[in-house]
Amino acid sequence: MLLQQKDINPNTPDTQYDRTPLLWAAERGHERVVKLLLEREDINPNTPDTGYGRTPLLWAVARGHPGVVKLLLERRDIDPNTPDTQNNRTPLSWAVEGGYEGVVRLLLERIDIDPNTTDIQNNRTLLWWAAERGHEGIIKLLLEREDIDPNTPDTEYGRTPLSWAAESGYEWIARLLLEREDTNPNTPDTNTKSNRTPLLRAAITGHEGVVRLLLQRKDTNPNTPDTEYGRTPLSWAVEHGHGRIVRLLLGRDDTDPNTPDTIYGRTPISWAAGSGYEGIVKLLLDREDTNPNIPDTENNRTPLFCAAIGGHEEIVKMLLQRKELNPNTPDTECSRTPLSQAAGRGYDGIVRLLLGREDTNPNTPDTITNSNRTPLLRAAINGHEGVVGLLLQRKDTNPNTPDTGYGGTPISWAAERGHDGIVRLLLDREDTNPNIPDTENNRTPLFCAAIGGHEEIVKMLLQRKDLNSNTPHTKHGRTPLWWAAECGHGGIVRLLLEREDTNPNTPDTKNNRTPLFCAAIGGHEEIVQMLLQRKDTNPNTPDTEYGRTPLSRAAGCGNDGIVRLLLEREDTNPNTPDTNTKGGLTPLSRAAIGGHEGIVKLLLEREDLNPNILDLGGNTALDIATSRRYAGVMRLLSEPKLSLPSPIDTNQAESIGRKTLSHGTILHNNNKRKKSPSDEGRPRKKHAASLT
Repeated sequence: MLLQQKDINPNTPDTQYDRTPLLWAAERGHERVVKLLLEREDINPNTPDTGYGRTPLLWAVARGHPGVVKLLLERRDIDPNTPDTQNNRTPLSWAVEGGYEGVVRLLLERIDIDPNTTDIQNNRTLLWWAAERGHEGIIKLLLEREDIDPNTPDTEYGRTPLSWAAESGYEWIARLLLEREDTNPNTPDTNTKSNRTPLLRAAITGHEGVVRLLLQRKDTNPNTPDTEYGRTPLSWAVEHGHGRIVRLLLGRDDTDPNTPDTIYGRTPISWAAGSGYEGIVKLLLDREDTNPNIPDTENNRTPLFCAAIGGHEEIVKMLLQRKELNPNTPDTECSRTPLSQAAGRGYDGIVRLLLGREDTNPNTPDTITNSNRTPLLRAAINGHEGVVGLLLQRKDTNPNTPDTGYGGTPISWAAERGHDGIVRLLLDREDTNPNIPDTENNRTPLFCAAIGGHEEIVKMLLQRKDLNSNTPHTKHGRTPLWWAAECGHGGIVRLLLEREDTNPNTPDTKNNRTPLFCAAIGGHEEIVQMLLQRKDTNPNTPDTEYGRTPLSRAAGCGNDGIVRLLLEREDTNPNTPDTNTKGGLTPLSRAAIGGHEGIVKLLLEREDLNPNILDLGGNTALDIATSRRYAGVMRLLSEPKLSLPSPIDTNQAESIGRKTLSHGTILHNNNKRKKSPSDEGRPRKKHAASLT
């Protein structure tokens, strides 16, 4: 009724949003109102609002009202290309982004519509928006227009509609785009670091169908790499394990299977071998032009090296079937061959395959790690018995090559680490030398096994007649027997002493301590007994640090059992005093200092014991016991049967007589006087003999 009044202006906007009645009706989708308004000849269908700069057609399109759009487009004076002022986007652009296929169809029926309009922000075309959003029907409508450009990239990423469709896996959209002969399948991104083509993006994301469509175009270049990593579609497909895409790419004769990337210099087969993709490796090797020997540029690692270090046995097997393969190429990081890596990691199957090639060198050491370790050495160190067995089956394997870091041979390392089975395998080889010492401290395999307590290994080594059981190390000149005695390894000591050529008396060069001395000071009674059973063992050798004999140390430490064993040997001298101390104490004096009654008694049972020998302070063992109030020791030393040995100095005799009287008085008083509680904490008077 209002529109029938001639004085009504249908174009008057409201004051709040500055929108005309037609604008409001178009946005809300009120078709009947729009129809009534458009019947007025004085209506302006192109008046935009001032907030967004959108016309009624733009609002109807943006809100997806096809009925309103149709009514507006029937007006000849409507401009279908007027963009908004906020984003510079046309009605067709909004319809495409929103996926309003019916609206797009209506707009494209207009001859004056521009299908190549771009937005002002990122220069995105209608086709770009449709491809990015996956609107297949709209893509089809747009491509029916001959005047549309399918290759226009946006300015933000520099990517074409085909690039977005390829990466997103929109196979039907890619098909529609590629059916256009003017679509360029090789246009790369221009505003990214990677500069990737549509084929590259589809290969990375694993969209097999898109890759197939792209490769069906003869003008598609399958080898164009990106600029960030220099990797081809084949390289990316291999790394991501897209086997079907790899098959498609290799189906093109012009695909180069050997192009390395520019960062690591790795070829497709190198990536596949390192990742353990057996099927892909097979596909690559089926191509005769695939080179299996190209190393990477980072560490000079070949495909075989990558497969070996990764433990990919089946891939190693396939690679070794290529006769032109070099199995010995080392890397430049550690200078290790594939065999060295497999041996060090304990990959028995791979080692077996590598050794099956006659041209595989089993002795190549690494040279850059300052260790110069062979495959055998690395396997022996790490305890890989199966690998060691395989290597030793090769007659050309050298079992004696030492490393340059410590100079240890395979058997030396195996003995030190307690690898019984490996030592047995090495000793089964007649050319294994069991006597080669390391260059660091002159430690032989026997020495290493003895110090480590590896009894079974010591037993195996001693069965070799050519073994030298006495070789000392150079630091302190200690023999295997010395260390076994020191550490209390009784079983090893027994095995060593069973060898007649084992010298039980060899002292170290630091303190002149013999194996017997070490066992005595350590309290290893069983070892002392075994050593003393050897008639050639000298029980009286003192050390050079304190000048004390094994008996002196055992007596001072209160080791009754060891003292008994030592005294059972008639050639043990019970009177030898310390020579390098301030005290000059005999074993008896040492026992007296500690109050060891049992040891004093054992010593007194020896007829050749002299209980009256004075220390450097002029005190006898009885003097020492008296000063410390060891009643039991005093009683033993004061027995009447103890007579002065002859000859004796007169002054010494007189001194001893006076002190004996005094000692008797103290002993009598000790027996007579009851011990008071206060005596427990009473400090004792220091004696000169206690200074040592």
